[in-house]
Amino acid sequence: PMALLRSVIYLLWQIVTVVPYAIATLVASIFVRGDPLYWICVQWLRVVVWGAKVFCGIETRVQGMEHVPDSPIILCPKHQSAWETLAFPTLMPHPLCYVFKRELLWVPFFGWAIGRLDMIHIDRSKRNLAWSKVAEQGKRFMEHGNWVIMFPEGTRTPVGMHRRYKVGGAHLAVETGVPLVPVALNAGEFWSRRAFIK
Repeated sequence: PMALLRSVIYLLWQIVTVVPYAIATLVASIFVRGDPLYWICVQWLRVVVWGAKVFCGIETRVQGMEHVPDSPIILCPKHQSAWETLAFPTLMPHPLCYVFKRELLWVPFFGWAIGRLDMIHIDRSKRNLAWSKVAEQGKRFMEHGNWVIMFPEGTRTPVGMHRRYKVGGAHLAVETGVPLVPVALNAGEFWSRRAFIK
């Protein structure tokens, strides 16, 4: 019962905090774009990660960051939960360009805000066009010092299960000569895709 209550409070925390930050992002996007707008959004993500710790006891521990180059890279993490999509921008020193399905742009406030950022939203039903967009925009964003982040499994995968890895990240690495950095994580043990309780 207590874990359920904490999870409900945390969900309400996310909803209540996303609205002012999203509005601030939309207003700011009239005047600035690129990195400054990205870091405004990261402030909300810091609030969300802080809330996960305070309300649900979810701590973040990172190992191996010393092996990550400071130059442009392509991050290819496991995808087990919503945690990694929210926490990674707070952990990485450079702006991240997520490759994501365009349907997320329709999520009120959250989607509207990320639609103003330098991200790569794709139509997964048009695979060839999607890859062309990833290659063209990914290369352009990395030339500006951003990092591209792609989930090679394509969708969230429960702990202990494996999906066939898609090769988009590897193709982009070969085409651009930028290192690909795989990332292992265990977020799904604490923030499951199907279980509401965290």
